[in-house]
Amino acid sequence: MSDQEEFDNETEAEQDIILTAEDLRKLSPLDWARYGTNRIAYMRPVVVNNQRAIAIHAADGTQIGAAPDYALGAAAIFQHGMGVALVH
Repeated sequence: MSDQEEFDNETEAEQDIILTAEDLRKLSPLDWARYGTNRIAYMRPVVVNNQRAIAIHAADGTQIGAAPDYALGAAAIFQHGMGVALVH
């Protein structure tokens, strides 16, 4: 099996893992970050140059983008094939 075929098989297997809401509630912070880093993003309000904006973060907390408002932030997240997580 070539490296590309092996990578494709691993990627397909990762995409097949779907956790229920109950499963997600049981994840530790580290497990949550590992599961969602490439699939889940969240948004936080920030102030940049005295203007309100939205910072977009991967599940592990890494900032991956910014947007002027929540609607455009969500659109950017969806455009990249990720889901938006609601955090409190």
